Amino acid sequence: MATDLTVYLEDRPGTLAQVGEVLGGAGINIEGACGFPADGRGVLHVLVTDAGTAREALSGAGLECGEEREVEVVSVVDQPGEMGRHLRRIADAGVNVDLVYLATGTRLVIGSSGDPEGLRRALHGT
Repeated sequence: MATDLTVYLEDRPGTLAQVGEVLGGAGINIEGACGFPADGRGVLHVLVTDAGTAREALSGAGLECGEEREVEVVSVVDQPGEMGRHLRRIADAGVNVDLVYLATGTRLVIGSSGDPEGLRRALHGT
């Protein structure tokens, strides 16, 4: 299962590079990421397979980690409408999505903190 880990950063040059260097040094591959400024700091979501090791490495470097949660990762075709097709299935199942971004290998990362099981069922039928 893939895990999305939230990292809070100072909004200044070099903090994103530091995340990449720290995780790389710990042997953690970043499979996807999205970031944005919020409330005077940076918020970075990283997709990793070993959130515990990632958290330990980042915390050891003085970086603040927040929530970690399991997310669904769906392979998609790089064509118009593909994201909408997947998200429509989720919406029709009554599941609210509160996180979405693209990952490496043309994959869509989708999270629902309110109904992760409903999300899984809507996407995979299980």
